[in-house]
Amino acid sequence: MDIKLLSPSCWTDYELIDSGAFEKLERFGRYVIARPEPQAIWNKSLPDVEWQQRADAYFKKDKKSEDRGEWICKPKMPQQWFVNYRYGEMNIRMRLGLTSFKHVGIFPEQAENWNFIFDQVKRIGSEAKVLNLFAYTGGATLAAKSAGADVTHVDSVKPVVSWARENMEASKLDGVRWIVDDALKFVQREVRRGKKYNGIILDPPAYGRGANGEKWVLEENINELITLCGQLLEGANSFLVLNLYSMGLSALLARSIVRQLVGDCTGEQFGELYFTDSYGKSLPLGVYYRLWRK
Repeated sequence: MDIKLLSPSCWTDYELIDSGAFEKLERFGRYVIARPEPQAIWNKSLPDVEWQQRADAYFKKDKKSEDRGEWICKPKMPQQWFVNYRYGEMNIRMRLGLTSFKHVGIFPEQAENWNFIFDQVKRIGSEAKVLNLFAYTGGATLAAKSAGADVTHVDSVKPVVSWARENMEASKLDGVRWIVDDALKFVQREVRRGKKYNGIILDPPAYGRGANGEKWVLEENINELITLCGQLLEGANSFLVLNLYSMGLSALLARSIVRQLVGDCTGEQFGELYFTDSYGKSLPLGVYYRLWRK
């Protein structure tokens, strides 16, 4: 078993400044934001007044909703801006925006997976076909495309797919296959069609809705989804990445389900993704599992 804790080291446009009291203070490019973070159970290192001084935008939760809220912004804070990420020959550019769900359009800890995806596609070659499920605004899609892959990007939310297309164009890339669909239904059809992929990336939420209102519950649906992905994945020259964000789910759980349902591999790696703030507090931000076949 190769258990690793991974924290991106190539992010000049991202910084976790402080964390605590169920919040995090972050810099994305030239702007600093403060927003909720349920895993930051410790105390803040900076006083609240300094958070208020530093933050260009602060997310205020709606008392009537667990998920929604509004951003309180200083005059200089734009609603949209761009950040860059570089790794080797990969140079991607992504638009950020302040959403009512506290998200801004990227999960910066995923940069470690973007590096892995880029390297795997380079290893396999330009004939690599990659499927990105629950693909959001397309960081993993851009990583695979930057390495020369033929990429299919699947997400159930049409505006999010449009956002990913903007990121592709901002990164001066093209040729991604965009699919607005329920991930499980799409994969079911791909299996019936006899399709095969060299790379599969799964970033499933705990709960969600498909393009036509289909209900997604991670614990109820993940077994079938991984089973189908095992049928889609090539037996050689391939890789798979699974991310899990739900609190309480472990990397060992991710490993067990993939290894049982997908089968043997040349190598594997699993663990946690995290960032350490400026005061030495390491914030866990999800678990991952990867396998590859030569």
